[in-house]
Amino acid sequence: MFSERTNWRLSQNLFTQAVEAARARGRKLFDLTISNPTRVGLQYNSSAIIEAFSSARILDYDPQAKGLLQARQTVAAYYREQGTPSTDPENIVLTTSTSEGYSFVFRLLCNPGDEILVPKPSYPLFEFLADLQDVKLVPYPLIYDHGWQIDLHSLESAASARTRGIVLVHPNNPTGSYVKAHEVQILNSICERRNLALIVDEVFLDYKLDAAETSASRSPVEQRSTAQGGLSARPDAYGTFAQNQGVLTFTLSGLSKISALPQMKAAWIVTAGPHAPVAAAMERLDVIADTYLSMNAPVQWALPTLLEGKTRVQEQLLRRVETNLRELDRQLSSQKTCERFIVEGGWYAVLRVPVICSDEELAVALVREHSVLVHPGHFYDFPNDGYLILSLIGNPTEFQQGVSCVLDHFKA
Repeated sequence: MFSERTNWRLSQNLFTQAVEAARARGRKLFDLTISNPTRVGLQYNSSAIIEAFSSARILDYDPQAKGLLQARQTVAAYYREQGTPSTDPENIVLTTSTSEGYSFVFRLLCNPGDEILVPKPSYPLFEFLADLQDVKLVPYPLIYDHGWQIDLHSLESAASARTRGIVLVHPNNPTGSYVKAHEVQILNSICERRNLALIVDEVFLDYKLDAAETSASRSPVEQRSTAQGGLSARPDAYGTFAQNQGVLTFTLSGLSKISALPQMKAAWIVTAGPHAPVAAAMERLDVIADTYLSMNAPVQWALPTLLEGKTRVQEQLLRRVETNLRELDRQLSSQKTCERFIVEGGWYAVLRVPVICSDEELAVALVREHSVLVHPGHFYDFPNDGYLILSLIGNPTEFQQGVSCVLDHFKA
């Protein structure tokens, strides 16, 4: 009865079973996986947000396929702040989420069975989106050597005659690594030769960490290299891809992370690149968007206010991330079994731990024995065991206790 594209494994994994069992028994869990910014104690400008939805304009229906012009102009203004003054509102399509944005772009670029290159490790959402669009994902590796970098040789080797685009996550989730300027040059060259598009997820772009925060837990070898000029604590990160004119580029972002408002369901696609492919892409995206008309009017009219509030919440989140990162490094400094990798931005840290069992078994043991939640590395397609992913936006006291529980596990 059902399509093969939805033939997923729907049974709960062992980690989810352990978490639900612990909660059913009423146990207090230290949650180092939390990703919902509305539940980590942030202070929003509540009155301004509520007032933004009180206008009578929300009662009018104006079905503009790409979204209301005023809302698209607001998004273009955001990119002017990012140093991209040439962003044209006519090259912006509003969507309810970046997930929907991916769906639009996959539909635009791919016939059934065509391929998209995606980074590994990265966010596990891509698999489901690709299944629903009948697209095949082909991974390319991110490698860690004094910081994260794209294995560009493997990326190009992974491309085939059916490849239509390359997904970049900038900065990556969960590695926190930005795509560097020299990598962009090579990626543009690959795409130009092979007639590929770039699809760039920038939801965490605004959450850049100071150099002092990125490097505190580096190895002595990395620290010596920096002192000698061989490395920088945080290599110069490339700015928004909305300014990339080299090849057809689709930049995805939205309020979920920029303004820490995932419940508002407001996101967008910015199309950039050479004039001819951009114009052709926008003609087709206009039809796709017009078919769904998914973006609701109240949020579009409120968008200027919702984006204006980004500074207030971003400052809080960056302080939270930096506080928790310092605490993680403080605790790591007193032991020798675990280390964190360099993180340049975003909300997560990758912890390298001894391989005493599979990452899933380790995460289950931490729930059962220490009442702490962490994500195992395989959730993000790490190729080997020995990795845990920690969210850095949680309550600092709970984070401190949770990290202590994780590290205590390796003292036994």
